[in-house]
Amino acid sequence: MKYDFDTVIERRGSGDVMHDSLFSCWGRDDLLPMWVADMGFPVLPEIVEALQKRLEHPVFGYTVPPKGYWETIVQWIKDHHQWEVKKEWMKFIPGIVKGIGLVTNFFSNPGDKVIIMPPVYHPFRITPQGNGRKVVFSPLILKEDGYYDIDFDNLEQVCDSQCKILIFSNPHNPAGLVWPRETLVQLADFCYAHNLLVVSDEIHCDMALFGHKHIPFASVSDHAREISITFQAPTKTFNIAGIVSSYCIVPNEEIRKKFFKWLKANEFDGMHIFAPIATMAAYRYGEEWRKEMLAYIEGNVKFVEDYCREHMPQIRPLRPQASFLIWLNCRGLHLNHEQLLDLFVDKAHLALNDGEMFGPGGEGFMRLNVAVSRKIVEQAMRQLAEAVKKHRF
Repeated sequence: MKYDFDTVIERRGSGDVMHDSLFSCWGRDDLLPMWVADMGFPVLPEIVEALQKRLEHPVFGYTVPPKGYWETIVQWIKDHHQWEVKKEWMKFIPGIVKGIGLVTNFFSNPGDKVIIMPPVYHPFRITPQGNGRKVVFSPLILKEDGYYDIDFDNLEQVCDSQCKILIFSNPHNPAGLVWPRETLVQLADFCYAHNLLVVSDEIHCDMALFGHKHIPFASVSDHAREISITFQAPTKTFNIAGIVSSYCIVPNEEIRKKFFKWLKANEFDGMHIFAPIATMAAYRYGEEWRKEMLAYIEGNVKFVEDYCREHMPQIRPLRPQASFLIWLNCRGLHLNHEQLLDLFVDKAHLALNDGEMFGPGGEGFMRLNVAVSRKIVEQAMRQLAEAVKKHRF
């Protein structure tokens, strides 16, 4: 490989959430952190160089998008997802979760309902609830192969006139699913018929694995295009989460004009000085880095699968179709929530996101981040296997 993904980067003391929040979250800082969804890999050198070049200028004033910024994003989406978007459809937003909050506040009122499909990324629940909305669960169906389907019968049951928004994880977090086209079309038809605005969180869209391909929700049909707001960003793919570089895509003119006018009036669309610089460098020069990174992630996934099969058959990793997160099915351990946390935290000394965080259906699961050096993945598996070995079932 041209790029180095093996070297272990010392991150403690850099102010990163992954390491420097261990004590506040678990009351101890001797855990191997495999939780927060960012990478332990050094960033693409061209991104660093572009930022350094800008830092050479002694003034950091208000900024406007550099020439070619939106065109670069448009071309990236076309090349990677065969979706032809127009730059007037797009607007900078100050983060995906913040974007969920913005949409929730603008397109619904306190007391309105927001539908989510757990187990799913926990801010889908926390953000609407924190803004005074009622969150309605329509749990996914767990199939025998370990993957999930949307329960359209349940969606029909829980959806009423108070439901205004459906927040959709595409690709899915935490299970790493790449949704098939027919599922996306069916969901679009349902939401169109029920006057639901779909917020499609596609932050992992550029990280499809093992031959899978991401399909943007808004691209599958006229219905999908007319009822959706899509969120994307280079931040997960290129490990620049600390440089907030998110954007929304709104094809529907009526929705777009209203929402963009409000964003502009409140200056929510005002990007900081480093966002466009990092984004353009990533999308213009990062393709080879992205491909090598994904190949390395696939190797880490296979290592976890093989290790569990040989040493911990009670734990079944679900192979992600996108992202660097592995959804570990630990139900074969026959532990309750507190016992499972004790095994991972106090016995194995690992910090992972527990499944219950992601809502109904997450019980008995743990989410493992493998976007780190293979050495760290190996160490984590050894520690977990030793803890499982000592545990009395």
